[in-house]
Amino acid sequence: MSETLSAFERQPLIRPFGFKGGYLTELWQVISTLSSASGKYATGTGTQSVLYGDADLFSSVSESKGNELMFAVTKQALELVKTTLFSDPVELIEGIMPALTEKAKELTCKENLNINFIYNALVSVDNAAWLLYAAENGYTSFDEMIPDVYRKALSYRNDKIAIMFQVPYGMPMHKLAAAVDDGYFVIKIKTGAPGSQEEMVRADMERLSRIHQAIGHKRTDHTPAGRIVYTMDANGRYENKATLVRYLQHAKNIGASDHILLYEEPFVESNDENVKDLGVRIAADESIQDESSALRRIGQGYNAIVLKGIAKTLSISLKIAKVAHQYKIPCFCSDLTVNPLLVDWHKNLAARLQPFPEIDMGMMETNGDMNYTNWNKMIGELPYKEASWIKRRNGAFELDKDFYEKSGGIFA
Repeated sequence: MSETLSAFERQPLIRPFGFKGGYLTELWQVISTLSSASGKYATGTGTQSVLYGDADLFSSVSESKGNELMFAVTKQALELVKTTLFSDPVELIEGIMPALTEKAKELTCKENLNINFIYNALVSVDNAAWLLYAAENGYTSFDEMIPDVYRKALSYRNDKIAIMFQVPYGMPMHKLAAAVDDGYFVIKIKTGAPGSQEEMVRADMERLSRIHQAIGHKRTDHTPAGRIVYTMDANGRYENKATLVRYLQHAKNIGASDHILLYEEPFVESNDENVKDLGVRIAADESIQDESSALRRIGQGYNAIVLKGIAKTLSISLKIAKVAHQYKIPCFCSDLTVNPLLVDWHKNLAARLQPFPEIDMGMMETNGDMNYTNWNKMIGELPYKEASWIKRRNGAFELDKDFYEKSGGIFA
């Protein structure tokens, strides 16, 4: 690699955005540029979320300091890229991870730094590496760019992707009801409220009651039974299965159980309890960082996997998707409150996964429109801002031939 460059800008949020028991007020948008000896160059984009990457680090420093630390890891990664030979980006990420992990621990003064913090810092670097890899090999589409070994896992062509509408802490119920009336039919409920485990589960149960009362009676044409479906995401806040059982029993008591499509990452990462007997589909997110952790969670009864190409890099996500496909575990894509260009990067991944059971289409979360102050301005900077696949229709993205031919605009 002959040269690397990086920069960032701060994007403010409309209101504090809460999950994992904390709140964000802004998200840093990072770009990384790689240029090769042949004269070709490529620029990749990333969105930093320190709270997602390492909630303990986020709570131990100021929000700005946490972002500075993550950006410092990005810059260190670019230094390592300069001296690392690779045949494809997967090999590049594998090559720099050992040294980068040690440097990231040193930069953050945190020996037990969560690896997701490092992956998040690598997204812009990884995306740039994929685009440079495509340029060097003459690839002009997402499909051409993906190495053969991962193509079976990404061999589908969904014509629709259901949008998971996120319900953060504190969202007024009239806004949620209006979203369902606008056509959203997969409702993602942020659980794991702030406070002790007892305070958390009580708040979560009370909130589910209000949500179900507001929208449980509404209908949709997108699901076999006509029900609006719920997903929950605790981002690893529940410490044990017994507490989650209380929440699920409450859902049953109020008649919400039949609406639950899945529960995402309920437990702290160290929790190894088997979830096969919970009676709902349990999805793994933060606790899956590679193939071995994916196999571990599958063995513990987890029967869905969240892919986060915009948080853990496309390179890591491809390896996890390959394992999921081999074990017939359905996948979907979850957001990091990323910018519109990264939504289209992620759309490329979600569009090619096997349709998710019960809704028979791809599925992904995107919540930037609800959270960024300057969302419309960022949409206006997309290369194909008027494309039909950018727009939301009845709670879904509709993907046509143009989307696949243009690969969602990531090469433009």
